[in-house]
Amino acid sequence: MSKPDALLVDIATMVESEQSNQMSLTVVVQGAVVTGRLAPEGVWRQRVAEVLEESERLRPFSALFSSAGTDSGPPGRSGPPTHLHFHVARILQGSIGLPETGGMYRVAIEDVGAWTVGDFRYSDH
Repeated sequence: MSKPDALLVDIATMVESEQSNQMSLTVVVQGAVVTGRLAPEGVWRQRVAEVLEESERLRPFSALFSSAGTDSGPPGRSGPPTHLHFHVARILQGSIGLPETGGMYRVAIEDVGAWTVGDFRYSDH
């Protein structure tokens, strides 16, 4: 999108202000379909930092995420959110979601071409 969808920005703003991770969303970004729950940026950053901290090889990168923000987002931010922060999210490919257990994705709101409330789940039944 050349101009971010105002309703999508409002959803992201509410997720940030309520500090809630219960909003499920599915977006199309440059042909990829990402589905999962939104998280406030600070919560998302902290969780990414924790995952990186557990990896001996990636541990040095954890500081980039833990020092950059708090539960209310990064310091000095003004204006509406510019990104969606997904957790327990999957990229849909055919009839499967990758990764199967869910991942952490950051998507620029201006890159979202289409979206819907709710997440998609596949069943073998």
